[in-house]
Amino acid sequence: MYGIEFRNEIIIIDAGLKFPDSKLSGIDYIIPDVSYLIKNQHKIKGLFLTHGHEDHIGALPFVLRQLKVPVYGGPLTIGLVRAKLEEYRMLEQTELHVFQENDRFAYKHLAVHFFRTTHSIPDAFGIVVDTPYGAVVHTGDFKFDFTPEDHPANIAKMASVGSKGVLALLADSTNSEKDGFTLSEHRVGNAILETFHGCQGRILFAMFASNVNRLQQVVDAAIMSNRKIAVLGRSMERVFAIGQDLGYIRIPDGMLIDIKQIDRYEDNRILIICTGSQGEPNAALSRIASGAHRSVSIYPGDSVVFSSSPIPGNGPNINRCIDLLMRAGANVIYGSAFGIHASGHGCREDLKLMLRFIQPKYFIPIHGEYRMLLAHKKLAMQTGMNEEQVFLMNLGDTLSVYRNRAKRGRNIPAGEVIVSNGEIRTFEEELVEEREELAQEGIVIVVMTVDVATGQILAGPDIVTRGFVYMQDARPLLRRAEMALRRSLKKLGEQGPYDSNAWVKTTNRVLRRFFMREVGRAPHIMPSILEV
Repeated sequence: MYGIEFRNEIIIIDAGLKFPDSKLSGIDYIIPDVSYLIKNQHKIKGLFLTHGHEDHIGALPFVLRQLKVPVYGGPLTIGLVRAKLEEYRMLEQTELHVFQENDRFAYKHLAVHFFRTTHSIPDAFGIVVDTPYGAVVHTGDFKFDFTPEDHPANIAKMASVGSKGVLALLADSTNSEKDGFTLSEHRVGNAILETFHGCQGRILFAMFASNVNRLQQVVDAAIMSNRKIAVLGRSMERVFAIGQDLGYIRIPDGMLIDIKQIDRYEDNRILIICTGSQGEPNAALSRIASGAHRSVSIYPGDSVVFSSSPIPGNGPNINRCIDLLMRAGANVIYGSAFGIHASGHGCREDLKLMLRFIQPKYFIPIHGEYRMLLAHKKLAMQTGMNEEQVFLMNLGDTLSVYRNRAKRGRNIPAGEVIVSNGEIRTFEEELVEEREELAQEGIVIVVMTVDVATGQILAGPDIVTRGFVYMQDARPLLRRAEMALRRSLKKLGEQGPYDSNAWVKTTNRVLRRFFMREVGRAPHIMPSILEV
């Protein structure tokens, strides 16, 4: 999420989410902190979306609970947003607007217009915000594909925007470490067709649901291979339906069948398009691979195609899924050697071309890890920019840009806000640490009844454990722990009046020391004291 502010007007660009890694147990999503925008809501003119991927629109249901602002996007983007807000029962209270490339939205000081780019989803746009000091350009995610499956990028408009003078450019840095130009989707389409011709049995094609252009390529290959298509996975089904409604996915009548009908056709007449290209445990392909899917099982002779690049951190899940598929007898096709996937992000030559077209006075690399932003900075300097013209920004940083100079401005509240069980919460480090401790060490629950007047233990202490040691095998260990704790608490009760805090602290200290000495691990201790 990015903001452009001039006096009493703010333009917001994108509202994406991140998916948590394995360390953030129990957290659904990570979304932007919008507290600065809440305080300045009266200034916000609109939230403009570059395209429809989750890392650009996924936080909308949560952001719009806190901000009442109009939302603008291309036709497919708004189609995906509409379905998302409907799912969260927020559609009726949200003002949505579809824009086309030649539309312009003018306010008192700022104006917003667009240029079409090429990405892995249709209706991807760069956004231009005209200010009294010059234009600020946000590229969105882009690459230069001269043989695209969808509308070509509007290079003439990019050059026109650049020729009028651009104050600042914010540009996608994802592939700034990769040489050359990004592979064209046209070559991927040919590779998919060749792959289909080489498959004798059923084909399961796993990919990102949001890659609508790829979906059409797969449909085209199925038409030429005389295969019926079944779609699996809730997100895949939703995007497929929206793409058909808007005309981005064109499929002949009678070609799309229900998954329950696949056994009515010969194996070489079936194509199943599904989610799970990243080995996600709950995705359709992972459930098929593990034998847990109720409608589809792997047969020897099936071919499974992975049409995506592994997201960092997902390697083990993908490898596990591939292994299970191969054990079941499937022929698994994956990896860059087959040419069945192309990135939607521009490599170094794409990025240099954008810099040349836009010719900004100041440059802010965005959308990538720090090393990618740094690599993009070096590319900008290769195209003739000085180091003083390029700014590497962190979350919460602002850049104050004037007609003839730019400097870092004040920091604003920013960072990670978490969504857990559908609720927005501030990042609770202690809670996450407790979950990590529970996952690593397990829990020990201690139950006892104490006479408050005398400080005597009337019942217990009894120990129950989960995720620490197997209780059936560890009963002698737990009995010794109970006896050690009872001795310590008896001494505590004889020393003076009953103090619940002292009893809890003693229980924690005694048991942690005991288990560390006996087992070499200290579980999370949870005392439960009934006072009578």
